[in-house]
Amino acid sequence: MADPKTGPNPLFLREEELRQAMDLLFLAQRDVSKVPDKVLARHGLGRAHHRVIYFVGRHPGITVSELLRLLQVTKQSLSRVLSDLVARELIAQAPGERDRRQRRLKLTEAGRALEREVTEQQRRLVATAYREAGADAVEGFRRVMLGLIDETERDRFERDRSSGPA
Repeated sequence: MADPKTGPNPLFLREEELRQAMDLLFLAQRDVSKVPDKVLARHGLGRAHHRVIYFVGRHPGITVSELLRLLQVTKQSLSRVLSDLVARELIAQAPGERDRRQRRLKLTEAGRALEREVTEQQRRLVATAYREAGADAVEGFRRVMLGLIDETERDRFERDRSSGPA
């Protein structure tokens, strides 16, 4: 067990430790988004555009309804962002093979280039933090993050993770 004077506080559920965790979540979000925000701003895009580009890139062929479920935004909000990305030729839509009413989404070449530019900087930041923290801390972080998301999404994430990359 860690020495209470030098190691982590064994009373990690105290109010101050919980508040520090929330502080860190807000500050990490700010810093993880800082560089991508600048890249997106150059293109006249925002974080909503980034989330759509990111998840369409991670899941080529995702349907609009699947994306709505994943992002948990209104149809109106997604429609506005998606229309903008299609008009800018960053995302292409195609009808579903079995259900022609479905719209399947994928990044265009320009969309893939933008996604790479934005995500690469975030990936490097996460990789550096992971390297510095070590494997045990990374697994602990993953478990904490899973604990923060909705149970349905957590189960879906674990199923997707076990079936391999998209």
